[in-house]
Amino acid sequence: MTHSILRIDASARRDGSVSRDLADKIIARFGTDTRIVTRDLARGLPLIDEDWVGANFTPADQRTDAQKDKLALSDDLVAELQAADTVVIGLPIYNFGVPAAFKAWVDQIARAGVTFQYSEYGPKGLLEGKRAIVAVASGGTEAGSEIDFATGFVRHILGFVGITDVDFVTADRLMIDAEATMKSANDQVQALSVAA
Repeated sequence: MTHSILRIDASARRDGSVSRDLADKIIARFGTDTRIVTRDLARGLPLIDEDWVGANFTPADQRTDAQKDKLALSDDLVAELQAADTVVIGLPIYNFGVPAAFKAWVDQIARAGVTFQYSEYGPKGLLEGKRAIVAVASGGTEAGSEIDFATGFVRHILGFVGITDVDFVTADRLMIDAEATMKSANDQVQALSVAA
């Protein structure tokens, strides 16, 4: 059975990007019986605005053509997530947090009634049964440290939409000891379980 992977690249760099390189290696672990959809955020995504919010909170059967057009990209991004078995995210840490393009992606896919819903018990993610693997690259911000505002956010937002099976591969001290950092990251890739 073909395994469906959604690859999200958040690095602004295409050449020499450690997070992209690690994402390549992670995906290679899944073998050839995979279907890969790639969403490259380096091309940018529009920020949500008042018209987007108005369209999003209008019931689907009452949206105007203009509102449907406004949500078309968001609908595509959500459909990519819904179709994926595994989400592989190449994520650099920029200035202690996620790249702006990744935050724009989050705002486009976090939609009440579509990827999560509210109940008397609080929010519930609607994208359960999926796995995410996040390849993190950073010059000096150590993943999980008190100055890392990226990995906790990513884990939280994925869980918010129902993806709670999340692994991190970290290359997080590249400006301090690149050789040891890359060895550790490559070892983490090889240690990943890729069984269906």
